[in-house]
Amino acid sequence: MRHQHLLRYLPPLFSAALLGALLLGCSRQAPLDPSQVKVEKAPDPSVIEVQHPERFSVVTVEQRPSADEMLVNGVVAPDVNRSVPVLSLAGGRVVEIRTKLGDDVKKGQVLLEINSPDVSAAFSDYQKFRTDLILAQKQLDRAQSLYARGAIAQKDLETAEDAEQKAKVDVETAGQRLKVLGADLDHVSPIVPVRAPISGAIVEQNTTGGTGVRSLDNSPNLFVIADLSRVWVLCDVYENRLPDVHLGDFAEVRLAAYPERKLRARVANIGRVLDPNTRAAKVRLELDNPDGVLRAGMFATAVFRSRQEQLRALVPASAILRLHDRDWVFRPEGGNRFRRTEIQAGATTRDGMRQVLAGLTAGDKVVVNALQFAGAAEAE
Repeated sequence: MRHQHLLRYLPPLFSAALLGALLLGCSRQAPLDPSQVKVEKAPDPSVIEVQHPERFSVVTVEQRPSADEMLVNGVVAPDVNRSVPVLSLAGGRVVEIRTKLGDDVKKGQVLLEINSPDVSAAFSDYQKFRTDLILAQKQLDRAQSLYARGAIAQKDLETAEDAEQKAKVDVETAGQRLKVLGADLDHVSPIVPVRAPISGAIVEQNTTGGTGVRSLDNSPNLFVIADLSRVWVLCDVYENRLPDVHLGDFAEVRLAAYPERKLRARVANIGRVLDPNTRAAKVRLELDNPDGVLRAGMFATAVFRSRQEQLRALVPASAILRLHDRDWVFRPEGGNRFRRTEIQAGATTRDGMRQVLAGLTAGDKVVVNALQFAGAAEAE
């Protein structure tokens, strides 16, 4: 009531301001005491707490000399120096195919037969030239007899000798052409057999029965025969690992079909051009294949080992967990607390240890079975 009595004698604007100040003063609270403020820290996502830490064994990171290893993928391919395309210089139509893709063939074996008009025309010329040769020989015999009796001049004898010699050349040329086309001079036939130029396996086939064959353009080849007694393994090596590969080095090759077999191959070539998509170079390994277990197109893996050994930190392979394209280990921090630590893992040694290139040092401790620990921690 006192405030209302005072506002009655003040101007309207000043009255409104004074009323607001009075109301604000009535609603203002006392300031907070800093000693009563509690700050809570956000939990560290890398720290994991488990109820029974004694269930998980730990191991100490050791350090010892170790050769760096690199595992790459590869494909078995025929040696191009031992691969021969099968061609036919005689054009025509395929009438019979005696072999097919994947067959093993011997040198000289008939692969297919072609009915060739080119051979028919060549046989016709050959027979004509043989007839001309017989006539030229008879004329020469007659000229020699007449010349001996003085009935003709020497130039007439020389003309007959020249005609006989030209007829011989025509017959020889026609015969050579038939041989090049693949025909047999003793059996006049338009059917031409196409034979294997080498022994090996047919790794490519580009013709079927009834297919027309052109004599001047044999692309693609009728067949490709490869001698698989020695093959290649073509591997993709990324550019940052190329310094670890050297010409003449040996690599250990394993096949997906025969994982228990270890093959030794030699580095014969390192590609000079990188694939623009993968940034990898082709490395060519060469190895013998006496028993024929290596087949073209087989998937293989190759392990390259460095020439010199270096000190590397090593942990059991089971201590590393691969998650989201990264490698992790779990380090004990005392009590029931463990810290998930990212590392850079290297190759696996023959005794089941894994190299650690970064993230751990000798003397650190890690959980032996990372996958089991991660599963148990998630379940809790």
